[in-house]
Amino acid sequence: MHRIIVFLGPSLDLNSAEKILAAEYRPPAKRGDLLRAVEDGADIIGLIDGVFHQESAVAHREILAAVKKSVKVVGASSMGALRAAEMDTLGMTGIGEVYRMYKSGELISDDEVALVFDPETGFSLSEPLINIRFTLRDAEKQGIITPKDHAALLSAAQSIFYPQRTYPRIVLSAMDAVDSGTQERFLAWVRTHACDQKRVDAVAALEYIRTLS
Repeated sequence: MHRIIVFLGPSLDLNSAEKILAAEYRPPAKRGDLLRAVEDGADIIGLIDGVFHQESAVAHREILAAVKKSVKVVGASSMGALRAAEMDTLGMTGIGEVYRMYKSGELISDDEVALVFDPETGFSLSEPLINIRFTLRDAEKQGIITPKDHAALLSAAQSIFYPQRTYPRIVLSAMDAVDSGTQERFLAWVRTHACDQKRVDAVAALEYIRTLS
């Protein structure tokens, strides 16, 4: 039976993850954690969440070292998507839309998936830019905002440092470009319709790993 170790944090809650895949779940990966997972006997490693700025991030060389030891390394959603887009030609497997967008060059910066979260609960305290992009696209498709509003809100989101990105903060930043009625309508809509592409991709990655085990 395969030993599966998954690095997971705010992209998907642990209870939901365990219902999809029986695995050993560890906190978001930092430098050296994948090497330790290999040393601990992992046959499959799922890299979903990882640290970005608070500690050293997962190194490319440790992913390569795992692959060379015939460990299947699957990345998605957040740090996993970023690293998979860089390492898929060297044996890492990428899953999901975020991975695809990094691979295609639509996304470049790790700022797209970065957020801050409560280390005790894993609860997100800010909104990653990639989720904001998908939310704004849906809001425009549903007539909640206009293309002009979309552009203004996205620009506002990009101008805010990632730990401070929340929908109220974004709307406040764009208040000179978006009328008050649209602001209220969007904030009301987003409370129940915000997109979470990182969660979607995390689920897809776990479902893929399940097919390997």
